[in-house]
Amino acid sequence: MFLELIAVIVAGIAGAGVMMLVARAAGGRIPKWLVPVAAGAAMLAATISSEYSWYGRTADALPEGLEVVQTVENTAFYRPWTYLVPYTERFIALDTGNLRANSEDADLFLADVYFFQRWGAVQTVELMVNCETGQRADPARGDGGEPVWRDTPSDDPIVSGVCNRG
Repeated sequence: MFLELIAVIVAGIAGAGVMMLVARAAGGRIPKWLVPVAAGAAMLAATISSEYSWYGRTADALPEGLEVVQTVENTAFYRPWTYLVPYTERFIALDTGNLRANSEDADLFLADVYFFQRWGAVQTVELMVNCETGQRADPARGDGGEPVWRDTPSDDPIVSGVCNRG
């Protein structure tokens, strides 16, 4: 986050510098108020570029075995350009390299799922998936009890990701 702030500040300085050079080359015929406008436009462009490139950079940096199974796009009224092209603000990755099959039931798998979000810490959840019934559950509530199975839609990306790999 700090490096992105520095990048935005540098973009503003560069935008102002370019406009100052253009004004000087034009012999002073360009209004002086265009210098801060150019700085602001450059800062806005750098911010938008960073927002839209976050998902690609993060997904490309995932280690081998982590596969993106779902993305969540967002729009916001204070970002009107997102209504034209929504940006990916979070995604779910499945650790396909470490799926663990149940030794007693071949349809049960234990999987690590990672939740990534822009400006947030990565969260890891361990899930159990029943490929026969299409259900998934947290392994336990932390008390060592039985898992609570939840029904999922037939196109659930986590269940599909586990069952197609397992």
